[in-house]
Amino acid sequence: MSAADERVARLTDALANSIEGWRFEPVVMALQALRGIDQISAIGLVAEIGDISRFTHPRQLMAYLGLVPSEHSSGERVARGSITKTGNAHARRLLTEAAWNYRFQPRIGYRAQRRAENLPQELRDLAWKAQLRLTGRFARLRARGVQINKVCVAVARELAGFVWAMAWARTK
Repeated sequence: MSAADERVARLTDALANSIEGWRFEPVVMALQALRGIDQISAIGLVAEIGDISRFTHPRQLMAYLGLVPSEHSSGERVARGSITKTGNAHARRLLTEAAWNYRFQPRIGYRAQRRAENLPQELRDLAWKAQLRLTGRFARLRARGVQINKVCVAVARELAGFVWAMAWARTK
């Protein structure tokens, strides 16, 4: 193992130990049930977004992350453009990186099973629902010929909605 790998392992362990007793620890654990989100990504998302309960609707979270399309409108004419990219760039990047995992067929791997085994059944069901919906969306958009980066951002936007739902389920 190289020195860089050892350093990454040390930092990963330090991050994992730092969330013990944190008030958002249940949210971090719940987010790991989603495909493409491991412990480090979940910690990063929760740290960057903060208290998700301040968003009363998932669209507010999507807008905060800059994952909504820009709009240029005048009178009757409405033109939508690329995403706004306002808000938190790090959280947006974490979600778009996680969205790449939805290009594969839906399944729950061994590591994902281990991460989710202590979660309530309703959260596991929500994670499976997310996986089915997002893999289907990825496949449908690709079949329509949409450029793959745009597909990934569209899936990341919907993934933000599932992140919101998982966090709300854990904070109730």
